[in-house]
Amino acid sequence: MGTAVDSFIEDAVFDPEATHALALAFDDICREMNLPQTAREAREIVAARVIDLAREGVLDPQILCARVLHEARALRGALQDFGLS
Repeated sequence: MGTAVDSFIEDAVFDPEATHALALAFDDICREMNLPQTAREAREIVAARVIDLAREGVLDPQILCARVLHEARALRGALQDFGLS
């Protein structure tokens, strides 16, 4: 796979099927957010959130993607409300 999520998964224990689901979600999220490979810090934040949710038991790639995108939009809106973006 070779995604940023892989380096975070090394510290967690997931079976191959779950690892594949996390990678799918990560790739979809980055694509939806238009995050290029060079946006390393942003991609690492996304990877960390995907892993956090997986540790909580959320392993469906569609749910992971929807949840992270929802959180990102909510954060963007809050930052705009405070004039921080």
